[in-house]
Amino acid sequence: MDELPVPDADALQVSDALQARVRSRVQTAGGWLGFDQFMQAALYEPGLGYYVAGARRFGAAGDFVTAPELTPLFGHCLANASLEWLEVLAPTITEFGAGTGQLAAQMLNALDRLGRAPDAYRIIEVSPALREQQRHTLEMLCPDLAGRVQWLDRLPERLDGLILANEVLDAMPVRLFALHEGTIHERGLMRGQGDQPLVWQTRIADSGFTARVRRALAGAGWGGADPLALDLSVWPEGYASEVHEAAIGWVDTLAERLGAGVMLLVDYGFPAREFYHPQRAGGTLACHYRHRVHHDPLRYPGLQDITVHVDFTALARRAERAGLEVLGYTSQANFLLNAGLLDGLAGMPRDGTEYLRQSQAVQRLVSEAEMGELFKVIAFGRGARGGGPGFHHGDRQGALFESEA
Repeated sequence: MDELPVPDADALQVSDALQARVRSRVQTAGGWLGFDQFMQAALYEPGLGYYVAGARRFGAAGDFVTAPELTPLFGHCLANASLEWLEVLAPTITEFGAGTGQLAAQMLNALDRLGRAPDAYRIIEVSPALREQQRHTLEMLCPDLAGRVQWLDRLPERLDGLILANEVLDAMPVRLFALHEGTIHERGLMRGQGDQPLVWQTRIADSGFTARVRRALAGAGWGGADPLALDLSVWPEGYASEVHEAAIGWVDTLAERLGAGVMLLVDYGFPAREFYHPQRAGGTLACHYRHRVHHDPLRYPGLQDITVHVDFTALARRAERAGLEVLGYTSQANFLLNAGLLDGLAGMPRDGTEYLRQSQAVQRLVSEAEMGELFKVIAFGRGARGGGPGFHHGDRQGALFESEA
């Protein structure tokens, strides 16, 4: 952990203020706070959280790079893949967590070239700093279409058209659990001393959370499919992982408000059978700080991203229960190649340096050793036809419900 760069004095003040606020909440809560509440504060606390405090997060000077930052071909492919849906849906796109605005600009430009530019492009963004960055990006990259973009302060009562979320679900708060001597425990935080303002503390889970963990593990099928009769001995002593209550709730809320539309989600993760594999004994929680990955969320809270992989089976089950159809599920590599990634690259000017940069970006997007296999694309819909060209080859919907086969 000592190899992490040391933040400057101003950044450390922000982190210290955030930790003081969380310590106060620990005391108010009776001496213990669930990890989901800490993660919510670390990422989204007004004025102090990672995504709202104004530090640079994306790109080479930030903490990580997202697909739209690598190449405009990413948005070009998403536009191609969405074209069939947009022909029958309302001409509206709603993007959650639009980052620097690169994906919005790419989608608008690509759809405009295809003659299907939306009448409205709505962005739901919690960070005032990112809103300004998005506005600047759109004015620079698609000035003739920037006037169609609206920033929303709250979720509309009804959603129609296309809904996009690229690397949004992985940053939603999760609850952590661990298995000890056949009993489910929840991992949380308590007040520390001295230079450790917050420390871990694990306690026996309450009945509600125990039931949620059992349902999640039963979805993987390793210890049986019945949550009540689940054989916890299948997982090793000390096995730890996450439950995605916020992400599942988000899908549920959008499903309630979705009229005729498609939700297209891109993120890293697995179906339940892989997510809760007994050999994945440490879970998926990770932190990103200046392009370094580590596993201590208590180090520099507010200054680093905290992420978890997505349980796509849990999302698909909730979407189906809410009346949505799973339109497709596949790897990012399959999706982008189906949607014309190589054709887009072939059509770019071969001027040497820039073409080489784009070729390297494409390799990163589709390589199994990079983003191609770890990242997945899933689509849910109501009133839309088919899964679109992105899922024509290599659809893996069967893997979502493998434990039920």
